[in-house]
Amino acid sequence: MPSAEALPPAAVTGALVAGLLAGYGIAIPVGAVATYLVALTARTSLRTGLAAALGVASADGLYALVAVLGGAAIAGVVTPVAGPLRLVSAGVLVVLAVRGAWQALRSHRAATARPVTPLAPGRAYVSLLGITLVNPTTVVYFTALVVGDRAGTAVSVLEQGVFVVAAFAASASWQALLAGGGALLGRLLTGPRGRLTTALVSSAVITALAVRLVLG
Repeated sequence: MPSAEALPPAAVTGALVAGLLAGYGIAIPVGAVATYLVALTARTSLRTGLAAALGVASADGLYALVAVLGGAAIAGVVTPVAGPLRLVSAGVLVVLAVRGAWQALRSHRAATARPVTPLAPGRAYVSLLGITLVNPTTVVYFTALVVGDRAGTAVSVLEQGVFVVAAFAASASWQALLAGGGALLGRLLTGPRGRLTTALVSSAVITALAVRLVLG
């Protein structure tokens, strides 16, 4: 495994870009959690909204960390089947992308308002953290992406750390944008067109990551 001192800047930059893309890929679609986040901010305060946003991002970062550690642990085992594993991982990402786009199209005309209960910042953080942690798509997404990308290659601890931090930062920046926009941004992004657009953008990002696995 390369040492941090000998690691070329390009490798760190690659891990940074991969982490940012991964974070935005899972965070961008405006689904039930994001809709709740925007509505919560609009009805409470920016402080509460930012705490809730950090809860969502913490869950994404935690799953990215779990996926990275798991990928590192099995790297040696999967080396003999690195090629096929990349294809399988890319296939999983494509399935997630298609599923997200299909669900967005199916529910495009069926958007409904969700009730919002005012929460203090601390409870908002814990609540949104818990809600996001029980979403199986997040862990499947990060696992497929990380394991597929790392198959047959040695990855330094620094690269792993940069990937996780970048994924967390990307998710946090998007969730903070939703919270900061409050009611005004909510009308734009949580309406039928906004939900459809963000879901399709996310599917495109995830598909691009799948293509990167196959070509890389």
